[in-house]
Amino acid sequence: MKKAVLIYNPSSGKELASEYKDRVVEVVTSMQYEVEVKETQGPKDATRFAAQACEQRVDFVIGMGGDGTINEIVNGLAEQQHMPLFSFIPLGTVNDFARALGIPLDPEEAIEALKVGKEQRADIGKLGNDYFMNIVAIGEIASKVADTSIESKTRLGPLAYLLEGTKAILQDNEVSMKISYDEGEWEGDITLVLIALTNSVGGFERLAPDAEVDDGFLHVFIIHESGIPGFLRVGTKLLQGKIAEDDGVDYIRTKKVHIETSQELFCNVDGDEGTCTPVDIQVLAQHLRVLVPEKLENN
Repeated sequence: MKKAVLIYNPSSGKELASEYKDRVVEVVTSMQYEVEVKETQGPKDATRFAAQACEQRVDFVIGMGGDGTINEIVNGLAEQQHMPLFSFIPLGTVNDFARALGIPLDPEEAIEALKVGKEQRADIGKLGNDYFMNIVAIGEIASKVADTSIESKTRLGPLAYLLEGTKAILQDNEVSMKISYDEGEWEGDITLVLIALTNSVGGFERLAPDAEVDDGFLHVFIIHESGIPGFLRVGTKLLQGKIAEDDGVDYIRTKKVHIETSQELFCNVDGDEGTCTPVDIQVLAQHLRVLVPEKLENN
């Protein structure tokens, strides 16, 4: 019988993950897999469990948690000799990767969708020695959002990110940055840089309308507009799917970037604090084998 591993974070989904665990096991077992369950207890547990699954040549890895947990699992799967099929049940505040892949945001629907899934290749990004599947943000706003507590995320949902981001905007901090990419260089003062693999960032699904999960490119948005009025204008363009057209934003499509800043900045990687600048980032094209719903409904 084929082998599967369920890796889940018990603190995700307003701490309801344990209630869904048995149903996931039931569904995956009905798909003719023998399922082993792994519960995370601390940082990087999900990465370790996913890497072990690759070493043991497990056929299917299922994650259950928010974007941070799914990011850890991707880090365990990345660049392994054996790449199992992968899917996940989104239980986070924003669930950007699920949005991009068309995985239902309702946990019960996502569990049922496993039965009728099809394999889809998906890009991931590599940042230094770490990996991401959705977004890297660099700037004071990104650092503030990374500091959002688990308690605030659980209690306030997406509002928690908005509140922390607003605090940083009010401080009006700009940083000098140099970005080297496939076709040249960009240099200047920035408020925020977003390096996206998909169209969904922070729950907004129109950041990069033309981005596909398997297109093999990084979509880089350099926001050099500062202050509340400028951000309101950029935010309006974001909601319209036209952020790249704003005068306060430069857009680059590339396979790799090298970023240097005038002061050390932490990178917000898939919603959590990652490494700091300077940093090299590249895309690993069509790297993951992901099980996604055959029919994309309720998304």
